[in-house]
Amino acid sequence: MKIFPVLALALATSFQVMAQKAAPDNWFNLDVKKNKVWGVSTERAYQELPIGKNKEKIIVAVIDAGTDINHEDLKNVLWVNKNEIPGNGIDDDKNGYIDDIYGWNFIGGKEGNVKEDTYEYVRVLAAYKGLNLKEGELPTFKNDDEREMYLSARDLYDKNFNELNGQYQQFKSIVSIIEGMIMRTGTRTPNVEQMNAIKVDQKQDKQILMIAKYIVKTGGLDKSPIMAQFSDAEKQLKTMVEYNLNMDFEPRNLVGDNYADVNERFYGNNQVDAPNTEHGTHVAGIIAADRTNDTGIKGICGEALIMTLRVVPNGDERDKDIANAIRYAVDHGAKVINMSFGKKLSPQKQAVDEAVAYALSKDVLLVHAAGNESENLAIHKFFPSPKFIGSTTSVPNWIEVGASGYKKGKKGRVAVFSNYGKNEVDIFAPGVDIHSTIPGSLYKDFDGTSMASPVVAGVAALVRQNYPNLTAAQTKQILLKSALPCNEKVLIPGTKTKTKLSELSATGAIVNAYEALILADKVSKGEVDLK
Repeated sequence: MKIFPVLALALATSFQVMAQKAAPDNWFNLDVKKNKVWGVSTERAYQELPIGKNKEKIIVAVIDAGTDINHEDLKNVLWVNKNEIPGNGIDDDKNGYIDDIYGWNFIGGKEGNVKEDTYEYVRVLAAYKGLNLKEGELPTFKNDDEREMYLSARDLYDKNFNELNGQYQQFKSIVSIIEGMIMRTGTRTPNVEQMNAIKVDQKQDKQILMIAKYIVKTGGLDKSPIMAQFSDAEKQLKTMVEYNLNMDFEPRNLVGDNYADVNERFYGNNQVDAPNTEHGTHVAGIIAADRTNDTGIKGICGEALIMTLRVVPNGDERDKDIANAIRYAVDHGAKVINMSFGKKLSPQKQAVDEAVAYALSKDVLLVHAAGNESENLAIHKFFPSPKFIGSTTSVPNWIEVGASGYKKGKKGRVAVFSNYGKNEVDIFAPGVDIHSTIPGSLYKDFDGTSMASPVVAGVAALVRQNYPNLTAAQTKQILLKSALPCNEKVLIPGTKTKTKLSELSATGAIVNAYEALILADKVSKGEVDLK
């Protein structure tokens, strides 16, 4: 078995951890002029601007994987459905959802909660599995759209399965070799002398020994951050192969809905803190972690209440659940919705489009993460998306967000993983080494456009909370027009080609809370016309 590609990845990961410098504390809230780091100037806004005149709190819906409702930094900032009596098993407010105190879980039911699920393209192919098609044979399609969906799904599956399965098998081998090499000393935590006593001849073994020695220096097999990253990577690859890419895996029976009925709305359960809430808890903290308790971190919008809507498993979310979560958020008073998820195909996009149109009709702003594949969204589709089927223009209540970093210039201003698009991504926001809440009243640094999106959602909430007379469309324009232009040369993600941020997004700029609030004040008073 050739393991050189994965060994190169392991070496790169090791060197990255060895060379990594900690991000400045609270960097995403800091100011480029005062603090010399390109955050969004939240703290400066709180210090210098008259924030807080409006005492009515704004509801921000987080459509994600769930939230730890007992977290020390979140428990006081959760939206609570005051029309529902907790735990009585009765739909007190007659909204179709029983005991929906903190929101709703659309991927749970009486039989339990969905934790892992397949990718959308796997579900598309699985629908044809019973036809027993021969290799290369195509099914009979009802129309060209169905044919295109099938062929796209097949291409994605063929590309990803062999690659990911190979990486998983190779990564398991690498981790096993490292563990075996360290255990040759007779202990999981050997000292430097014991490791130096190990002799190897092959170049590949020497590379692995170098990694093993650094693991020992940084805590051994049980405590080294490199070993933790390796273990996380192996676990993620295992989940992808055994669940996400498995056409025989179908967890939807746990939900108990009629999945074929895309118009069905009332299913699921009220367990918004079901297992696997790390991602959603992190997102919620960025937006609204308690700013008054001198604990943990400070969210962007101090007057926001987080409504939790669980639709995202470890795998691809489903269009039916997305549409219903958007509708629930709109119907229960959310003015901003954060969506830190996405996928390559959207078989029921019409249902999602209708929900987005409903949000637009009710003046609700949607903020969406652009994705983490280092891809140009002008070429590679990513869903949900702001363009309705058959339309060439984006809806005015949607902001698409790429991820920026705290390091200067071409190697750090744009996150290497961020998707981009001159006309497809509206704005960039901090999404690298973002310190936020995770379950158990703990905190952790995450990377991703999943982190950049709630930064923008938090700024949008700050604007809408302080200037409630502004519409969703106006809020979007304010955030885009007030964002700080970035004229540094940056690398196009996934390449070595330099460009400007204006070639990677519509604004060429990074969102800024301070400037957004100043512009919002002028627009609110009629001093500035956005047209």
